[in-house]
Amino acid sequence: MTVRVRFLPDDVTTEAEVGEPLLDVADRAGVLIPTGCLMGSCHACTVELDDGDIIRACISSVPAGRKELTINLFSDPIW
Repeated sequence: MTVRVRFLPDDVTTEAEVGEPLLDVADRAGVLIPTGCLMGSCHACTVELDDGDIIRACISSVPAGRKELTINLFSDPIW
């Protein structure tokens, strides 16, 4: 099953498979999500979903049960 994934603030949209790692989806779409530890503990890859959930993109994948997913990228000047 495919999910339409939209990255804000650049308004880039792509299709992704359920279970596909979010960093892979972003990379394929040409969207940079900063990373640090790649284990979720440094918070460099923090993003906000359209429902308000805050997640770490490096340890998250495209969820099942949704047709569309909007990801708001944070801009952290440290990373």
